[in-house]
Amino acid sequence: MRRRPAALVTAALLTAGLAGCSGGAAPAGRAVPGLSPQPSTPAPRVPAGHAPTESFAVGVRRLDLNRDGDRPLPVTIWYPARGAAGGTPQRSAPAATGRFPVVMFSHGLGGRPEDYQLLLSRWAAAGFVVAAPRFPHTGAGGDGNPLDVLNQPADVSYALTRVLALDTKAGDPLRGRLDAERVAAAGHSAGGVTTIGLFTAGRDERLDAGIVFAGTALGVGTGFAGAAAPQLFVHGEADEVVSYASGRAVYDAVPWPKAMLSLPKGDHGRALLGDGRALRVVADTTVEFLRWTLYGDAAAKRRLPTDAARGNLATLDDHL
Repeated sequence: MRRRPAALVTAALLTAGLAGCSGGAAPAGRAVPGLSPQPSTPAPRVPAGHAPTESFAVGVRRLDLNRDGDRPLPVTIWYPARGAAGGTPQRSAPAATGRFPVVMFSHGLGGRPEDYQLLLSRWAAAGFVVAAPRFPHTGAGGDGNPLDVLNQPADVSYALTRVLALDTKAGDPLRGRLDAERVAAAGHSAGGVTTIGLFTAGRDERLDAGIVFAGTALGVGTGFAGAAAPQLFVHGEADEVVSYASGRAVYDAVPWPKAMLSLPKGDHGRALLGDGRALRVVADTTVEFLRWTLYGDAAAKRRLPTDAARGNLATLDDHL
């Protein structure tokens, strides 16, 4: 392992708390002790603006990366495309006109980026470029080593650098389409740990916001650092893999503007994977959060509570 030796102490907890991130039940995670709310800090740094009002068609492509020569990281990219909105993402479709914020997404243990296409393509249709690496050990087909989650924040930062470089790469279909000044990170379960790590031990100062689905801070800590970056946590209160209390404890430790979308009947993540009422609430709420944090759209922030309450499927603890 390339991480500090103290991380090895978390091995058993990571194995218990993250097993089954993409599927069946596993032992519940444990609450992180000793956390308390932190004082508020200045508002996010993205200037006021307006998100696109139209919905885009969605294109999809793949970028093959390899960090340090021994960490293959194929990245699936969903992006706003030309053409009529709606329908399934079209491979290598021409990109829509405009400059779009970038969202890095991290999958759960044993997962693949395409498992989350229903959610991620909705983000792309709303005007975001979404890049999702498949991790070498925790992705489907890997050896399933949960400790490798501790290496994944660096993977995401590397992939972000390479994705943003497409904006100036001659001949690339995304040339001139990426806004490197407006970037967020998001992830589910083991990918939620990865995302938390990008704001704590592996802080990437390019990130303006984060979304954590069913995440815990085991191995990456709660030492949130750097400029204020609003955070949205999404967690099922009936989560059978990472306990709701564990996710709530990390949320309580966030010192920046934050909100937590809680689904009283939600489990570890089926709301992210299946097209149902819960996914619509999660998708609408996360889209408005991204519109506010990456486009500076104040109207989107005002819509957040209404979207979160639709259908009485979730509650929103709003400190944004």
